[in-house]
Amino acid sequence: MTDLLIFGISMVAAFIFALGGVGAAIVLIPILVMMGIPVNIAKPVGLFFNTVSLSSASVNNIRNKRLDFKIGIPIIISSFVFAAFGAYISKYFSRNVILWLFVGFLVFSGFMFLLHKKKDEDQYRTDRPYVKLSLIGAFAGLLSGLLGIGGGGIISPLMLILGYNPKKIAAITAFVVPFSSFSGFLTYWAMGSVDWEIVLVASIGGIIGAVAGTHFMHNKLNHQTIKKILGLILLFMAIKLIVKAIF
Repeated sequence: MTDLLIFGISMVAAFIFALGGVGAAIVLIPILVMMGIPVNIAKPVGLFFNTVSLSSASVNNIRNKRLDFKIGIPIIISSFVFAAFGAYISKYFSRNVILWLFVGFLVFSGFMFLLHKKKDEDQYRTDRPYVKLSLIGAFAGLLSGLLGIGGGGIISPLMLILGYNPKKIAAITAFVVPFSSFSGFLTYWAMGSVDWEIVLVASIGGIIGAVAGTHFMHNKLNHQTIKKILGLILLFMAIKLIVKAIF
């Protein structure tokens, strides 16, 4: 029964968060902890779940030619390196300080998405500022490793600030997050332990939910709706982290 519940929760969470191209580890990890699973087991489950669920979403995006690789690659490289570094140095920092800083960033970013004015299609940015994109990846990777999350909630708002199309942001975020998540997963695995039964159950549900969510997002939703979804997801992530920091 527990495995079935984890499968169902993983599938629904992946569907909802895939609408914004964001990994659902931020909600899956606290749910697993509330179910009695130790946090050191839940964190690698969440990171691996992000890896496989958003990888499947990216395959869908690549097949349908929605992904700009040249924008995604510099973010991937820097986030992968800094996620491992963040996971390694996490033991030296006060987790509450990091959490509250991240909460502030998420609240700001969430409202920015919700209040951001609509643009015409030709007003969105199409160039590739590699240095800025690499810095976004480094920042996202560092916090990803420190907090045991995928980093999508950091990449998305920063790319919106740079002026990119929300649909392009969702596709690129879904492409980048698996790399930073997997880097963090490997580091936590080396430092602790992994329950492969839970990982497998959660990951299968995540793959199904993410593919369905990505397909629905690109075929049924417009840019304004996607921005609202991204904003609500970020605010939801902030609320979850506030609860985690307080309790």
